[in-house]
Amino acid sequence: MKNRPVTIKDIAQQLQISVSTVSRALRGSPDINSETKKAVLDLAAELDYQPNSIALSLVKRRTNILGVIIPDIAVQFFASAISGIQEVASAAGFNVMICQSNESEQTEANNIQALLSSRVAGIIVSVSGNTTNTNHFKILQKKGIPLILFDRVCDDIEASKVIVDDYQGAFAAVDHLVAVGCKRIAHLAGPEKLQITANRKNGYFDALRKNNIPIDERLIKHVDFDRQKSIDATNQWIKESNRVDGIFAISDRVAIGAMLAIKAAGLRIPDDVAVVGFGNETTSSILDPALTTVMQYPVDMGRQAARLFLEQIESEAEDFTPQSIVLETQLLVNKSSDRNHTI
Repeated sequence: MKNRPVTIKDIAQQLQISVSTVSRALRGSPDINSETKKAVLDLAAELDYQPNSIALSLVKRRTNILGVIIPDIAVQFFASAISGIQEVASAAGFNVMICQSNESEQTEANNIQALLSSRVAGIIVSVSGNTTNTNHFKILQKKGIPLILFDRVCDDIEASKVIVDDYQGAFAAVDHLVAVGCKRIAHLAGPEKLQITANRKNGYFDALRKNNIPIDERLIKHVDFDRQKSIDATNQWIKESNRVDGIFAISDRVAIGAMLAIKAAGLRIPDDVAVVGFGNETTSSILDPALTTVMQYPVDMGRQAARLFLEQIESEAEDFTPQSIVLETQLLVNKSSDRNHTI
């Protein structure tokens, strides 16, 4: 045994019991008496027995790998969420395999197939901005593979989900813009297919209604999460005679595009145009002026998604009920909108 890994056959031979008895004891099977179970576990620890992960994956039809699919790893939000997923998954003995959809439905579907081929134990996904057909997720569920959605979710998929209160975050952002004196507030919206786009847009609408500001559809541009589209849309708005005086953006990246356009036009932020983003990326606080943003805690979102995965694999399939976790947001006011403290 010195030159090769210890196997359950070695443990069985030393204890003079069957291989199947050792296997059941290691799995914690209730049909093994406590004395036998203790003897097996003690000897396994003494011999430094390590389960054969490849063999186990063939028996269980899964490995100790957790798949994660995100739209863009270069976006800080998703990198932070992965950190949270990794923290919880690693502590439970799972390795994390990361795929990137690049905002493509086809790439997302290909990612699913690649992860299935790797016999992953489950998959955590933030849906691409261009996904309209969710059959690849439904196929995954038919195979009995746990699916957890986070941040960007699909209403037609019955799966556990972790989201933030996008509606309330957007409402607070726009209500704040009104409070600092903005009367013509534009919205740089995300991809029309995404639920977070609809939720944040509804928050924008209701904050305007609360403050008796008419909704003007010309002040809503779907720029996806593209900074250049944000710049182009902002340039159009600030050149009009009835110029916008406030902008709420779907994300910090999009908000930064708006700020670049405003500054290039020689206008002042926030005196001429106040700007609020969503996401609280690290770069937002070092901008000049620092960006007011909605905080959404991606590390915690990742942790919660990983915990939902662990709960699902530990439950019996017929007893499992999908859960939805909604995390609160917080408005972080900085100089890009704080007209009361500008110099």
